[in-house]
Amino acid sequence: MSSSRRSRPRRTGSSLSPSSSRTISEDQISELLSKLQALLPESQTRNGAQRGSAARVLQDTCSYIRSLHQEVDNLSDTLAELLSSADVTSDQAAVIRSLLM
Repeated sequence: MSSSRRSRPRRTGSSLSPSSSRTISEDQISELLSKLQALLPESQTRNGAQRGSAARVLQDTCSYIRSLHQEVDNLSDTLAELLSSADVTSDQAAVIRSLLM
């Protein structure tokens, strides 16, 4: 894969819909990255930096999402063990399972 980039004129678009053919301005990207970084818990940001590079924010976001997936898997396993060992009726277990799907 080539690392060179083609230069394209930048246009500002009022819509961020995926079907839009407009490109996103650097200001919009910066704003979106700031919003994304604000959603990350403090423990996910490196060295308490207020403003990270776009790559760092995306890496931290991916790491956080992976950790959330792992936490969901662990909690699902724990719940499955509790359901199999607890005194739960089959109707109650069915309701709990439907909530997990």
